[in-house]
Amino acid sequence: MTKEQERARARRRYERQQAAIARRAAERARRLRIAAVVGTVAVVVGLVAVLGTVFASEEDPAAPAPTTATGCSIPPTALGTGAQLSLPDKATVQGKTYVATLTTNCGDIELTLDGEKAPQAVASFVQLAEQNYWLNSPCHRLTTSETLKVLQCGDPTGTGSGNPGYGFAVENAPKDGTYPRGTVAMARTADPDTGNGGQFFLVHGDSSLPDPNGYTVFGTVTSGLDIVDRIAARGVAAGGSSDDGIPAAPISILRVAVTEKKA
Repeated sequence: MTKEQERARARRRYERQQAAIARRAAERARRLRIAAVVGTVAVVVGLVAVLGTVFASEEDPAAPAPTTATGCSIPPTALGTGAQLSLPDKATVQGKTYVATLTTNCGDIELTLDGEKAPQAVASFVQLAEQNYWLNSPCHRLTTSETLKVLQCGDPTGTGSGNPGYGFAVENAPKDGTYPRGTVAMARTADPDTGNGGQFFLVHGDSSLPDPNGYTVFGTVTSGLDIVDRIAARGVAAGGSSDDGIPAAPISILRVAVTEKKA
């Protein structure tokens, strides 16, 4: 084989190698284009699905909210703050009766407030309602023992230690320490002279609180006590006492409206 023939053979071999490389490069480029198209389609489909969900939500504002096992909607996050208000004058409600509607994530609970027997507690309650103090406020304590059956609410921090920035003394406490089902009373600290603030409890079963200073009774539950019963039936959340602690079924006060009841 002459040198000219060897050079020609080597050239053809090189050309075949280059052609093979070119074919592999073209095939790789083709696969990348296909993958890009598929990826784009997937993104578009996903975006359409998301937008469809968003627009469906916007187009159907009456769609039911998610509910818990008790038929309540999922409660909002607590605002986590108290307030720094001044104690209102009890004379503003003296002798008056008020109707308060607690709108909760489980439904409305209606209270009748007695400004004759507990004017300071009622004046405070009316002021806190008007100031939206209980906006998105969780009821943080449930008791279901044999002698004490209450749902405690009124702390916007959800910790049990929040207050409106003032305190006042016990008034209209039952001398025998009994609190019948449907009673609305003030929760307080150990100090009976300044321990009342913004927290209160709804009695869902006849209860006994043998404290010599007692607790201020300032109203009654006139409707919606069945809501409290449903919460009580679910018991206390795990991690604490079996009959005293955070409700297993969360309930929050969303807002409170108060109106004077005319004779």
